Amino acid sequence: MKIEPNLLDYLRKWRANPAEVVTRVGHAQIFWSWLGAFTGIGAIALLEAQYLNGYGLSLMIGSFGASAVLLYGVPKSPLAQPRNLVGGHIVSALVGVACWQLFHAIPGLAQALAVSTAIVLMHYTRTLHPPGGATAMIATLGVPEIQHLGFWFVLMPATVGPLILLVVALVVNNLPRSRRYPEHWW
Repeated sequence: MKIEPNLLDYLRKWRANPAEVVTRVGHAQIFWSWLGAFTGIGAIALLEAQYLNGYGLSLMIGSFGASAVLLYGVPKSPLAQPRNLVGGHIVSALVGVACWQLFHAIPGLAQALAVSTAIVLMHYTRTLHPPGGATAMIATLGVPEIQHLGFWFVLMPATVGPLILLVVALVVNNLPRSRRYPEHWW
C-alpha cells in the first residue's frame, strides 16, 4: 500500500471527475424500473401475507429495497447480476448469523465483523452485492424475530426473497426491447 507523501495530493483525490457524469434515463426506463420494483417487492409482500402470517416467519427485509434499485434501476450493473444478487445475500446472511451467534454479547463488534467480513467473502466469491452488507447487518441487530430463526435466516428470507426478485427481474427487464437481463449468470 502506497502512502501519499503530500496532504495536498491526497486531498486532490477527493475532487470529482467531471468526465464521469451520470446520464439521465428516459421516461420509459423509469417506468420499467418502477414496474419491476413494485412487482418484485409486492410479490414478496404478497407471498408473506398469504403464506407466512401466523408462523413467525418473515420474507421481507430492508436490504431487498436496495436490491430492487440495482435489479430494476440499473439491470446492466455487474452488482445486479444473478450470481451477485443471490450469492451476495446468502454469503452475507451466513456471515451475519455466525457473527451474531459468536459475538452477540458485544453487538457493535458483531455488526462491524458481519459487514466487513461479508464484504471480504463477497469479493472472494465474486458475489459482491452492496445490499448484502445490509443483510449481514440485519442479522446482527438483535431483533427477536430474526434471532430466533438462527441459520434459517439464510434460507428465509435471505435466499427465497432474492430468488423472487430475480424471477421478477427476468420477466420485467426483458419485456421492452430496450432492456435485457441478465448480462451474465455466473
